[in-house]
Amino acid sequence: MKYFNKLLQIFLTALKLGFTSFGGPIAHLSYFHDEYVTKKKWISAHAYADLVALCQFLPGPASSQVGMAIGLSRGGILGAILSWIGFTLPSALILILFGLGLSTIDITNHKHWLHGLKVVAVAVVAQAILGMGKKLCPDKERLTVSILTSVILLFFSSAILQITLLVISGLIGVYFLKSKEDLPHDSIHNGKKSIGFLFLILFFVLLFLLPVLRNFVNLTEVQYVDSFYRAGALVFGGGHVVLPLLQAEVVPTGWVSNDLFMAGYGMSNAIPGPLFAFSSFLGAVSTANPNGWTGAIVCLVAAFLPSFLLIIGALPFWEQMRKNKWIRKAMLGINASVVGILLAAFYNPVWTSAVFSPKDFALVIVGFLLLEFWKLPSWLVVIATVAVSFFVYL
Repeated sequence: MKYFNKLLQIFLTALKLGFTSFGGPIAHLSYFHDEYVTKKKWISAHAYADLVALCQFLPGPASSQVGMAIGLSRGGILGAILSWIGFTLPSALILILFGLGLSTIDITNHKHWLHGLKVVAVAVVAQAILGMGKKLCPDKERLTVSILTSVILLFFSSAILQITLLVISGLIGVYFLKSKEDLPHDSIHNGKKSIGFLFLILFFVLLFLLPVLRNFVNLTEVQYVDSFYRAGALVFGGGHVVLPLLQAEVVPTGWVSNDLFMAGYGMSNAIPGPLFAFSSFLGAVSTANPNGWTGAIVCLVAAFLPSFLLIIGALPFWEQMRKNKWIRKAMLGINASVVGILLAAFYNPVWTSAVFSPKDFALVIVGFLLLEFWKLPSWLVVIATVAVSFFVYL
């Protein structure tokens, strides 16, 4: 009964985040930090930053992988699955229903409150960066690493460069950074390496086997799984990077028209939850799929499966590595660099896609005031800001 209650808590917490986490991957990490680190204290700030750093190295949607890992640490593999379902379910349902009823919906008529959602995400991200910066950049050396990371990414932004900067920052941590006290170490997951190794093997087996199987089995579902699994397995740099990969899979094949593709992409940016949920929309509207719900679920699971296999497979090895003295020193620099990555993303795309006028900025600072100083819950600030923005922008 105790285990069941723990699983229920994992699911309900993720479900709440799935309904309230607007603003894209960086904002999701901010909402996660507020919920899992600050409020529930399921994971420490240092362990959370370590986890974010790991997910920056792995392909797939980083925010979803962080949620899976926290669910895993609380309730095992079933906890990871429930965490993913809870966080993904709201956006997937919205996109499936949107796809099935596209002819009767016009999202352009709701631009006022949609813009309000983007604005409040700026305040949420700002609060999270400030909180993480205080803990992970407490001295001038680490603050310098963070700022330099941010500056470089603002000049030259790419997923490969992010990974390179994390590696360089780790080396700086090993050779130049010193902590006045031992770096806090909080276990993320104590799973067996043998289980992790099996999940990593399964990841690569599916990656290479599915294209072969597609040539021999003439089933639409197999084609879906191959296309969406490959897209999810080869994405570095966040959810937006998966879009050209998905477009190359579904538009030239005639599964989805380019107009439908762009309409779904626009909607996926206006709702809470992971951008990878866009795959459910594509499955729902695909011309090769007679049953919209079946195709949507197959495509959704296939797109997320690589990230699930990777995070479950990598965590036991990562947990063992974090106990090493040199790795822990490297994490001083890597954690500072993670703050810099978030800071660069705070400007683009979070700020640049939301703040266009003094009214926008006014809503941002009020939202930040309510979150940081009045300590109001993020979901309440989201609702209040959207309600006010409707009248402000009208």
